[in-house]
Amino acid sequence: MANFDFSGLQPDTIIDALSQYGLDVSSGLLPLNSYENRVYQFSAYQGAAVRAEKFVVKFYRPQRWSNAQLQEEHDFAFELAGAEVPVVAPLQFAGQSLLQHNDYQFALFPSRGGRTLEIDNDDQLAMLGRFLGRMHQVGKTKRFEQRPAFSVDSHLLQSREVLQQLQLIPDYMHKAFFTVLDQVITLASAQYKPQQLIRLHGDCHAGNLFYAGEAPFFVDLDDCRMGPAIQDLWMMLSGDRFEQRDTLQLMLDEYEQFSDFDPSELQLIEPLRAMRMIHYMAWLARRWQDGTFQLNFPWFATDKYWEQQCLALKEQLSALQQAPLSLVPDY
Repeated sequence: MANFDFSGLQPDTIIDALSQYGLDVSSGLLPLNSYENRVYQFSAYQGAAVRAEKFVVKFYRPQRWSNAQLQEEHDFAFELAGAEVPVVAPLQFAGQSLLQHNDYQFALFPSRGGRTLEIDNDDQLAMLGRFLGRMHQVGKTKRFEQRPAFSVDSHLLQSREVLQQLQLIPDYMHKAFFTVLDQVITLASAQYKPQQLIRLHGDCHAGNLFYAGEAPFFVDLDDCRMGPAIQDLWMMLSGDRFEQRDTLQLMLDEYEQFSDFDPSELQLIEPLRAMRMIHYMAWLARRWQDGTFQLNFPWFATDKYWEQQCLALKEQLSALQQAPLSLVPDY
């Protein structure tokens, strides 16, 4: 399975790409935390500006998304920004936001600073509920035509095929791992029956959400796709069932000021958790030949990692066998 090599993306190449769009770089290129793409913060003069401004440039991993899918991500960001939903949208040059230099597709963004979400802060979670309600209100108005949906095929079946083909799992664990993996896939597939798919952020976790003052904002819609609304809510839940229920109720009380929520989607939380777990393992496997992944995820190739994943799958199988989370108090 081929993996794209970013080794050709050298500083001179990046500066040439930025110069092509009228940016005179005045600082070094600071790499930002991104494994899938290559993202850098820098300062530059633009046009006749008398002072440098800070920007972020994102070079997209080729062969991951088509040009049409990348443009649909940008268009969603523009649509959200137009509805005053706080998302950092890409900059446009002569009406174009998806830019190209040599074989690379990239986008430029204004640089915005902020602090990360505190998932134990009720005020911030309530604000996030309002924010997601507004985002989903826009997301419901039409469908993505190019970007995919969360599905059993993409997140479970294709992921299993990757794990089988790449043969990264130790031989002594192979039978036990795939036995429990197949049980999880069977149960999660049977339970994942969403009634409505909307345009989502898709990867809504604390690391992708920032606060400036008291206002939240997202900086990355790289994984936006069609899916059930609960996908953008469940990753904020932690603790036992009582704590998860209270957190979700707090967020939904604010969310529903802007967008309706179907409580039947609560039964999708554990299938979606299983889909994320298995898709994440396959994502690392797909990218393992990328030196950046080997540097940042050295534990992935160890026996201990796969033993932990086997145990995690057994725990997830147990979770799938329990009653779904309910907003009605458990007695």
